[in-house]
Amino acid sequence: MPNFIVANLKDTPYPFGEKNVSFIWSADDESESLVYTKSNESEFFLTVKKRENDYVIKGEKITRPASLGLLQSALVCYRDLNTSNIKSEAIAIKNDKQLEKKEYIFNDKEFLEYLRTSKFKKIYIEIGFGSGRHLLYQAKENPGVLIVGIEVYKPCVEQVNNLAASLNLKNVILLNLDARLVLSLIGSNLVDKVFLHFPIPWEKSEKRRVVSASFASEVQRILKVSGKFELRSDDRGYSDFTISHFLNLDDSQIQIYKNRFLEVSSKYEDRWIRQNKDIYDVIFTNSINSKMQNLDGDFEFGSVDESFVLSKFKNTIFKEDNYFVHIERLYKKKSGGVLIRVAFGSFYRPEHCYILVENDFADYFIKKPLLTPENLKAHQKIREYLTCKTL
Repeated sequence: MPNFIVANLKDTPYPFGEKNVSFIWSADDESESLVYTKSNESEFFLTVKKRENDYVIKGEKITRPASLGLLQSALVCYRDLNTSNIKSEAIAIKNDKQLEKKEYIFNDKEFLEYLRTSKFKKIYIEIGFGSGRHLLYQAKENPGVLIVGIEVYKPCVEQVNNLAASLNLKNVILLNLDARLVLSLIGSNLVDKVFLHFPIPWEKSEKRRVVSASFASEVQRILKVSGKFELRSDDRGYSDFTISHFLNLDDSQIQIYKNRFLEVSSKYEDRWIRQNKDIYDVIFTNSINSKMQNLDGDFEFGSVDESFVLSKFKNTIFKEDNYFVHIERLYKKKSGGVLIRVAFGSFYRPEHCYILVENDFADYFIKKPLLTPENLKAHQKIREYLTCKTL
């Protein structure tokens, strides 16, 4: 993560900036400030953390822009305009290409809009595509199929974006998101294949595994009739674990293979084969036409008493059967208003957002929640909290 450390801040009045970067306002708590930043139509926060003898300035995780170059450019601008006595820095803008939007990398809202208007009749999804060998192979072999890759490790996403560009592929979308969250956003009966190749086994922490009972249900829901889910793993325990969850689905049809040959292999698979490890394939075929999702609700708050929230705020956790809410931190805007950081939603795919409260009005700021059943329930709890019913 790019950052720098300085001895002093200049306290330049907000707003300030230059070229395509603007710093609009800041909000503070006891240990850090959030600087609301705009750069090339992107919005995000910088964090300014006060230490005993200096300040650490870096990008804020929840609102971090997709383009690393935009963040680096904003940090350089803030450094030059509002700090002095630089102690160290880790910022390297090599060229203007870092500031450009990556052609194949979509955020959640862009992805959903693309799905809504897409002319592709088939969709393949690969979860945890890593170096991208299998994903790019599928894209080249199936130009009429939309290939959606989901990967939480951002450097892999950017690397595969560049590889897809070098191949001039026209059927690839890359998402730097949690796969469980992405699946919950996809409509029912839309997907032809879901690939999960060599996931981390997490032997000592099954809760961290991609596969779970809810994951199996979501995969079945999004698959078309005759659509397939394919696990490929060198871990017998993970394979058995996956089989057990998919066998619990209605009308489950599962094929199991050992050491099946594929035309393309990942670098991890190559390593396992050199070590003479067995490779297992678990293929689930869907036979059910799932009901369409019906998500009714919104993320409105109504009137909120800012002064009451400010006077009664405390770190609070609410836990229900299938969702939670964590009211984490409160920041005060110098120009009036408060910013609240919250985590909420499903235990397996939590949402992280900021809520801006000012002029007795509240709204999610910069990053909006995704429309999921758990998020809607959690939002109602947050609304009760902010409207003084649970404070």
